[in-house]
Formats: sequence, structure tokens, C-alpha cells
Amino acid sequence: MRKVIERALRQAGLELTEVLQASNGEEALQALRDESGKPNSLALILSDINMPVMDGLQFLEQRRDERLAPGVPVVMITTEGSEPLVLRAISAGAQGYICKPFTAEQVKARVVPLLPAA
Repeated sequence: MRKVIERALRQAGLELTEVLQASNGEEALQALRDESGKPNSLALILSDINMPVMDGLQFLEQRRDERLAPGVPVVMITTEGSEPLVLRAISAGAQGYICKPFTAEQVKARVVPLLPAA
């Protein structure tokens, strides 16, 4: 899924200088801890909700509790667009969500407004 998202971002015309990837929420939290204190290191976090070990909602809640990358917008990716799930994600700090399957244009529409101006 990570490669599909990266390809969709590139197809949407976004220039990616560096992409940090994690296979689950625990790895993602560690990546954020490693990036902590680095200036302007992250522009956006995209996270699947369904991940092994630690799911995307647990990741979001732990990120919020640890105050990791507090100003970085988060977009959740999900096959489940139920209102309670989306509300829980927003409550935990997500600024948007993308439902699978998605197109490059849908990714662009959700992501671009959240990115800092170039």
C-alpha cells in the first residue's frame, strides 16, 4: 500500500524529497521519535488504519499523547469510512481521510490543501 500511495502522490504532481515509511504504528512512532527535534523534517503523515501490531488509530492516539510532530497534518487511509471511525480519527488528530480504493486525483485533493505553501 505504501508504494501505491507514493505513486499516487507522484502522479498527482507532488514532489517528494524524502519518504519515511513504516509497516505498523509502532515503527511509525519510532520514526517520529527519531525525527523529533529536526527542523522542518516532516510535511505530512499518511497512515493506514488497518495495520499489524499497532493500528492507525492507536498510532494517532499515541502520537497525540507523546506530542510527536504536533504541527504535522495527518491523513488516514481506510477501507472503512464509517462515521464513528472517522470521528475517532479526527478526535485523535487526523485532518482528513482517504477511502480505498482511491485515485491520484482524490489523494491530491485531500493532501495538497494540508501541505505547507512552497
